[in-house]
Amino acid sequence: MTPTDTEQSIDYVTLSTWLAEGRPLTLLDVRPLDERREWALPGSVHVDVYDRLKAGDTTALTGVDLPADMPVVTICAAGKTSLIAAEQLRARGLHAMSLDGGMRAWSLAWNTANVALPESVAQVIQVRRTGKGCLSYIIGAAGVAAIIDPSLDPEIYCTLAAQAGWRIAYVLETHLHADHLSRARALADRSGATLVLPAGHRVAVPFVPLHDGAALTLGDTQLTMLHTPGHTPESVTYLLDDAAIFTGDTLFLSAVGRPDLHADAAGARAKAHTLYGSLQRLLTLPPETLVLPGHTSAPVAFDYQPIAASLAAVRHATPLLAATAEDFVAAILARIPPTPPNHMQIIALNEQGAAIPADPTELEAGANRCAIA
Repeated sequence: MTPTDTEQSIDYVTLSTWLAEGRPLTLLDVRPLDERREWALPGSVHVDVYDRLKAGDTTALTGVDLPADMPVVTICAAGKTSLIAAEQLRARGLHAMSLDGGMRAWSLAWNTANVALPESVAQVIQVRRTGKGCLSYIIGAAGVAAIIDPSLDPEIYCTLAAQAGWRIAYVLETHLHADHLSRARALADRSGATLVLPAGHRVAVPFVPLHDGAALTLGDTQLTMLHTPGHTPESVTYLLDDAAIFTGDTLFLSAVGRPDLHADAAGARAKAHTLYGSLQRLLTLPPETLVLPGHTSAPVAFDYQPIAASLAAVRHATPLLAATAEDFVAAILARIPPTPPNHMQIIALNEQGAAIPADPTELEAGANRCAIA
């Protein structure tokens, strides 16, 4: 349903549709600056008036100059203080609505981009969870598809695959995630696909293990598993037809994965050494190989442009990749970011293969913190 001028809020699905359509909008973030630094809507503007709005200051937005010829969507953490902001703007005659559920609800918003692979017969759709920075992939060829790292409602992947004329044959993960609940088991159950995970994966549900060098076939295309531990012990990279690599949280476009989760100081150091070896293995691939990571550290625009780069470009953008082993380990351990919110609980639920709760946003809200640059 399209909101009218009299409605006070807009849900994240409708807002996503409007952004995908390119509708003129002003996105007004009223959260404290520290919260905005963590994650924001793409293209939003910020005014740090949260405390004034909470205190009942009716002049909090008086000096904020906003276009009068387009809707304004106000944004806060949970969609409560933004209601106050929208009310003040409506009193000025603006068409203002609050984002229902705020950034917590926005964590489920998503968009897609098609990935061009001239050296492969496969087609790839990048599914971007813009409110979390999670990136998953649908790889299709000869009427069948494989899904890598699903982080959204299984129905989304089923619908996208059906629209492309593909039957989902395999559901894969690159590793056990710490920042979002895995939808892999639920998607496999929903689609009738085979759940394929790296050998040694820590989940307590049945799956088909894939070992280093083993390959899955989709028509005339092959998806080969490369064991690239370091971020986690079971972390893998999937190589598609010598054309692209799906690197999970091992390698990003200008950063590398963190090695410290679920590890003490000695364990983090050992994992950092292991990660260095895994990255060096990936760097032996042809420089034109396309890198498709499992996360991005910036809000994903609704621009249909894939988040991807050649291995040569990634090497140039990531100075850590040129370091010696000892310098790499020292730098990594000195730059460990804060741990993801609720990561211990998320890891435990993913290990159990637990069912996804009706509202996962309380557990999953907040930025991912998987990368070290």
